[in-house]
Amino acid sequence: MALTVGIKGDFTPQEVSEAIRAALDQNARAAKYKIEKYSIICKNFEIKYGMCSDLFMEKLVAGTMGDESEFFDWYAAKKSLDFWNKRLKIISAIDI
Repeated sequence: MALTVGIKGDFTPQEVSEAIRAALDQNARAAKYKIEKYSIICKNFEIKYGMCSDLFMEKLVAGTMGDESEFFDWYAAKKSLDFWNKRLKIISAIDI
């Protein structure tokens, strides 16, 4: 897929490319940090409840998990982990 970038100002394509690469690198580092953070949270819940986060999500959506307040924290951590994994995959696929 091709993408067109509009540039306002008097910058060379190389300067713009370097700035975009630096921004992508910074976002990739932030995503990796967040993935590590949410992975640890999910892993702690997995150990505590003896099931993987994917199975937990299936059971939660099916309504078979109950309504413990911790489950909302686990849900939020798993959704965040999935979001940041996808974001990192997107960032990693960009070739400038």
